[in-house]
Amino acid sequence: MAQDAEMTTTTAPVTCSPAAERMRLHRERRRNGMRCLTIELRDTEIDALIREGLLKPETRNDPSAVREALYAFLDDTWGVTP
Repeated sequence: MAQDAEMTTTTAPVTCSPAAERMRLHRERRRNGMRCLTIELRDTEIDALIREGLLKPETRNDPSAVREALYAFLDDTWGVTP
């Protein structure tokens, strides 16, 4: 064997199980000061988001739209920005 021959190794990327990936994301959110919660909203609370102009009536059943409207409400109410 030649002394100056380069040795290269290739490794496949490590894949995580779905549970390990969820835990990794959970820990990352915690480090960033975020907490993940599941909450229940009343129809009247969703109606209030619509009245405030934070949610369009046609998106009232879209969880991501409701979440963004609730974030906007909390930011406006508490003056907190990321």
